[in-house]
Order: sequence, then C-alpha cells, then structure tokens
Amino acid sequence: MADKGSWALAITVCAAGFLSVRADSITETPAGQLFVYELHREVFQSEFEPFHKVFGHIYNDPMVFKCNKERFPDLPRWLRFTQRDPYENGFLYGTPLPQDQGRNIIEIFVINKRSYDTFKERLVINVGPAVKQMPYQAEFFIELREIEKVLPAAVQEEIRLDIQNLWGTGRLDFINISSALDRGGRVPLPLPGHFEGVYVKLGSDRPFSKCMLRLDSAEHRSECASGGKISGDCSTCSNPSNCISWCRSALLDLSKPVPPAPAPTAGPGVLPWAGEFSPPESPPDRDFFPGYIVTIIVPLALVLIFCLVLTYIMCCRREGVLRRNAKTLDLQLYHHHTIQGNASELRRMAGGERSTVDRPRQCLQPLLMAEQAMAQS
Repeated sequence: MADKGSWALAITVCAAGFLSVRADSITETPAGQLFVYELHREVFQSEFEPFHKVFGHIYNDPMVFKCNKERFPDLPRWLRFTQRDPYENGFLYGTPLPQDQGRNIIEIFVINKRSYDTFKERLVINVGPAVKQMPYQAEFFIELREIEKVLPAAVQEEIRLDIQNLWGTGRLDFINISSALDRGGRVPLPLPGHFEGVYVKLGSDRPFSKCMLRLDSAEHRSECASGGKISGDCSTCSNPSNCISWCRSALLDLSKPVPPAPAPTAGPGVLPWAGEFSPPESPPDRDFFPGYIVTIIVPLALVLIFCLVLTYIMCCRREGVLRRNAKTLDLQLYHHHTIQGNASELRRMAGGERSTVDRPRQCLQPLLMAEQAMAQS
C-alpha cells in the first residue's frame, strides 16, 4: 500500500508540473521577408496575480519586455526589439537572410512594473528558405512615422495599399522596416510634430511603374539636389502620416545581372632597381663633459651653498637665553616670571570670599621696584 501511495504521489506531482508548464509559442517565417511579432501586454496581464478578482479592480499594469536568444545575452543579428513605453506593446522584428535559416529560440522576460513580478516565455522562430523571388525592390522614407507605429499589421496594410497604387500591382511584400536612427539619423526633439522617420522596403516580381522609374532619372536627382519643387512625385497617401518622401526613395533592380568586378592585373613580381644601398655615416664624436657640469655639478653647488647659509642662520645667528635676558629690563623679566603666580592668586581670589582674602601685593611690587631704581639713578 505504501508503494502504491508513493507512486500515486509521484504521478500527481509530475502531472501538475506538466500542466503548469506553458507551451512554447512557435512561429515560422521565410528568409528575405519581414518578420514581425507583437508582444501584447493584455495577454501577459493574466499571468500575474489577479488582484481584480480579490478586490474588484482591473489593473492596466506597466510592463517591460526583455528579449534575448536562449543561452545568449542578446538577440540574433537579424532580429531587433523595440518598446517605446511600458504602457505600449513590444515588437520583435527583422528580416532573416538565407544564411540565418534554422531554429531560433527567443526568451521573453516580462517584468510587471507595479508588482515587480516576472514571467518568462519562450518563442521559437523557424526560419525557412525563401518562398518568393522579388527582383524588383523599392525603399521609401516615411518622415512622419516612428518605428513602433509602423510595425502593427493594420498600419503595414495601409502603407502597402498606398505603394500598390503607386506600383500598379498587388503582389507586394515587405522586405524590411528600419528606423532612420539606425541609418545615422538624428534623435528628434521630444515635442509634438517631431518624428524619427522610418524606411520601408517592399519587393515584387513585377517591374516598376513608369512613375517609379523617374526616381532613377537625372532630372529627378537634379531637382532633389536643388531643393525646389519635385515635378515627378506621383505618390498618394490615404493617411497623411504615411506620405513618403519622394526625394529619399530609391529603386533596386536585381533582375539585371551585376557585372563582375575586373580581375586584378598581375605584375612582373620584381621590384625596380634603385641602385646600391648607401648607409649613412656615423655621427661625429661629442663631448658630454660641459653638459655634465651644467646638469650635475652646478645644481649640487647651489644646494651646498644653500645648506651652508641655512646652517649659519639656524646655528650662528641664535641669540641665546642669557644674552636675551641681559638685554631685557628687570621689570619685564619680573612680569614674565610672575605671570603664573599672579594667575594662581587671581584664581584663589575668585574662588573665595572677598572679605577674607588679602589685597594682592604682587601687582604693586613692580611699581615699587621701578621707583627705587629711579631714585638710585
């Protein structure tokens, strides 16, 4: 019976642990196309302690996401993460290259800034081979957008529809989205109406429209360089925030084979003759004795003279106690020797009653001695 009870307890613990472990999120993306994964705050809100069930309050907790590759301190080279504010969702985005194919396990740590609880989730990204050939690619700059505002699927669809009207085909796919700050752009002022700007890159298997081909014309480049009015801008935007900057757009045609670089020209492999090597002559002999005198002897002599002068002043110019007393008046010497006695007498007078203490006589004695000296003289 004891064995059956222990087995039942072990099975129960294993079942509870299995049910408590949350399954990994698995997603797939082909190489050469944009990958976007949005981290929704409301999804992770239920993973923390549900205070609203106890107290009847529903919290909108600020959350911070920290993402890294499993057993690595950072993300893969093709993947980036952004979250502008703890009250906004986070985004994992990037474009994997053909050499990035394989399985990527991303660890997502969610930190609740109200309760400081932490939750961990794993995201498995399977990067497969490219499924579409897009030899015609175009990159557009959206000046009035930020990277967090372009990554949502709804905004991407708005931009794709605008580019579709410009391109003349619906077979468009996003290749990459990057912030202008990643291209060396300046950080905008934290004021309304200032944005960092976003570059969006789309591709298709359909050739460019006639309007888009004007981006490669010399006339278009001269107009953009002069800063005047652009005559060939035929782009349209349903949302003013999605309007593209025509002068900062570019086309990339991969349908034409790129000519290989010219092979280097092989030389003879022999250096030209430059004549016989003539080494420089030895420098002439130099007498270092004058420099030794100036550097060593002169400073030592000055130090010795200074020491002799200092010794004479400290030892030979001292007055001495007897000579000092001989030059000092007897009245001054008497005052000097009786300072301690006078101080003791004053303390005794201050401590006792004035009626029982005799009048001080030591203060009058110097005057008597001075009068006697004057009388003898």
